[in-house]
Amino acid sequence: MSTADRLPLPESLTGAQRAAVDAITAGPRGSLFGPFLPLLRSPELMTRLQEVGAYLRFGSEVPAHLREMVILIVAREWDQDFEWGHHAPLARSAGLGNDVVAALSRGAEVTGPPDVRAVWQLTRELFDTRAVGDATFEAARAVLGDTGVVEAIGVAGYYSTLAMTMNAARTPVPDDYERLPAMRSTR
Repeated sequence: MSTADRLPLPESLTGAQRAAVDAITAGPRGSLFGPFLPLLRSPELMTRLQEVGAYLRFGSEVPAHLREMVILIVAREWDQDFEWGHHAPLARSAGLGNDVVAALSRGAEVTGPPDVRAVWQLTRELFDTRAVGDATFEAARAVLGDTGVVEAIGVAGYYSTLAMTMNAARTPVPDDYERLPAMRSTR
């Protein structure tokens, strides 16, 4: 199977694409990269998604270390090296321990403080069972409150969308990005 990028940056942009690029580069990201390259094929979708993402990443009530942990869980779930390579350093900078990052890279159970465990369990249950048990929900609620629980779920959904887009488009990963260890698929 080819690994060529299916949806690189177009050679020329339509007016709608140019407006979408201007919107993202004027925001907190400051540049067009990664998932936004294939998403540019649908400038309206890209614009709306990047607004959701900007809120979740830069305005959410979810503490940065927990938000970044959710993103790393998503990256591991989808075997998405760009997402992992971009967010693993951000997770460490936000205070997520190297031991937690290493466990996440292997898809292993995470140990750590109660806030980390609660949000890890919430996210894993969503991926593993497509639901969340009462005890897990209440533990996450105790850490994040109702708004934070909803926003953490939003982070998982948003970054899953980006991961699926990059996987389908075969978005290239910069050479200097940290990669996920290979895991044998159980699917």
